Amino acid sequence: FNLLTFQRWLEMHTEHCSKYNFTWINVSLQVWMYCRLYRTMERFNKPEILEAAKSGGAFLRRFARIPNSGSPWKCAFCLTRDGKALKVQRTIFSECFYVMAMDELARVTGDKDMQVEAAQMMDQLVHWVRVDPSGLGKPQLSGDTPVCSMAVPMMLLCLVQQLTEARSGEEVDKYREVGGWCVKQILQHLQRGGTAILESVSSEGKELPGCEGRLQNPGHALEAGWFLLQYGLENGDQELQRTAVDKFMEIPFLTGWDKEHGGLLYFLDVDGYCPTQLEWSMKLWWPHCEALIAYLMAYSHTKEPALLERFSQVYDYTFSHFSDAENGEWFGYLTQQGKVTLDFKGGPFKGFFHVPRCLYMCEKILDSILNKQET
Repeated sequence: FNLLTFQRWLEMHTEHCSKYNFTWINVSLQVWMYCRLYRTMERFNKPEILEAAKSGGAFLRRFARIPNSGSPWKCAFCLTRDGKALKVQRTIFSECFYVMAMDELARVTGDKDMQVEAAQMMDQLVHWVRVDPSGLGKPQLSGDTPVCSMAVPMMLLCLVQQLTEARSGEEVDKYREVGGWCVKQILQHLQRGGTAILESVSSEGKELPGCEGRLQNPGHALEAGWFLLQYGLENGDQELQRTAVDKFMEIPFLTGWDKEHGGLLYFLDVDGYCPTQLEWSMKLWWPHCEALIAYLMAYSHTKEPALLERFSQVYDYTFSHFSDAENGEWFGYLTQQGKVTLDFKGGPFKGFFHVPRCLYMCEKILDSILNKQET
């Protein structure tokens, strides 16, 4: 592998995705990605990229929030091209992506109102997660057992890092406590004496009974791994850095890598039973993106050769199976044997985010490694 591979694919991916109109709320992630590229990479500092981001941001501010949903902060998950709401999820993720888009766009444009709106939405998210979730619209059913999904503290930790990057003062101090809470919640998913990362646990941080409690998502655990590593590096927490690599990267990789066909399985059952998710044996694009980021980041800071070997292993599989060298972009969904099973390249869940974020971050990390070698 080499740096030019990431540079070439990032440029191709950006050009390809700019030709399409996305009607799903993942346009938030596209706005975030365009702004991040425009702000931090000179070759993407182009007026057409900024204008696309600003247009997307204006669309989101006008249509994404749906006041008649019961909360003035609830966002649609899916919109028509002319801004009519089609679907609302009773989760926090559409709103999280909205925060990412607004904050990053505010950094590029200098729009203080937009930055304030992002912070206000973050306050609402913290309230929904830690105080009162009723505003999400999910009914409280008598037989419903409280469950803590790892996705929730992961996403809030991502937002803490977004909102505090290169900033100081009271806002950063406020989010420091939230970040610590998120880390504590994520670490509760390290179960069975530190030998397994489980996707969901009880509200007390214990393993849940049945197939829900046994569920593992290797890609998600790897993503949590680099979130934790990044947080540990920013806060000088060496124990957390080690836990991020040894537990949240190595365990899911060793259990999730398909030894016969290669690639990361989508879901696993910690006791070896067949997961109940019908797509459990498929290979999806985004877990491999997260694995590339995780292992390159881990190698960059530890210089352990085994971590670079892991990165190379994922790299070889990813670029030989998902990327379409002839027509550009990446496929998203493969069979267990590694054959393309769904040949669309964009949809409700695969937008302009996981692939370009992976390419962007890997290029940045490789740049850093090479610069250190030169000095």
